[in-house]
Amino acid sequence: MAPAPYTIDLNADLGEGFGHWRMGDDDAMLDIVTSANVACGFHAGDPDIMATTFARAKEKGVAVGAHVAFPDLAGFGRRALPMNAREIERAVAYQLGAAQALAGLSGHRITHVKAHGALANIAERDADVANAIAHAVRGVDPSLALLAIALSEQTRAGARTGLRVVNEIFADRAYLDDGRLQPRSQEGAVIEDIERACARVVDMLANGGLRTISGKLLPTPIDSICVHGDTPLAVEMARRLRVSLERDGWGLRAFAGA
Repeated sequence: MAPAPYTIDLNADLGEGFGHWRMGDDDAMLDIVTSANVACGFHAGDPDIMATTFARAKEKGVAVGAHVAFPDLAGFGRRALPMNAREIERAVAYQLGAAQALAGLSGHRITHVKAHGALANIAERDADVANAIAHAVRGVDPSLALLAIALSEQTRAGARTGLRVVNEIFADRAYLDDGRLQPRSQEGAVIEDIERACARVVDMLANGGLRTISGKLLPTPIDSICVHGDTPLAVEMARRLRVSLERDGWGLRAFAGA
């Protein structure tokens, strides 16, 4: 069989349990996605969960990244904390170091960094916060890719810092007309209809841009698609999205290799 003419990465946020508490079905998601963003202990995760997730990802040929966040276990990293740019930079470096150590212990390697929750949302529009994240990544390991929200300050900060920027879109999140993610507090921000989510992604890839809630198209490179792993239909959405992509001629492959 001839290789697909186009390839795309499919990623999910995993390892988001803590202690005996678990969120999502990581094993099932690792059979579907090509890249996994693993929580580093600040919004979720702990050394045992991180090491286990890295080891299973290695077994299944899935690339792994550090999913960095505000230190907010109680709020799952979705609350904005009053941290300045220097504090954010050091917190990101701290989490990345932990991820690299546990990935290495598990026989795997970190290939990228992605911000989570409130930290990602602020970095989407705040250049100082976006720069802090990018500087931390470059300071720890400039070979790592920055998995960044497409059309955001994150992508610009990564480019300014000299990092490889991977433009990410979301299968299960709606976009405002300025290209920003619709806040979760607003109705319709999280897309639970699997058919609609799959159709949106196919449309955005075919047309090379973000499709907003009004139907507007905002051109952007697209390198990776995220399905959040903490929703009830996450596994089924990821599975059906992969089928839709492959049926449309896309090859699924990690952007940074496993």
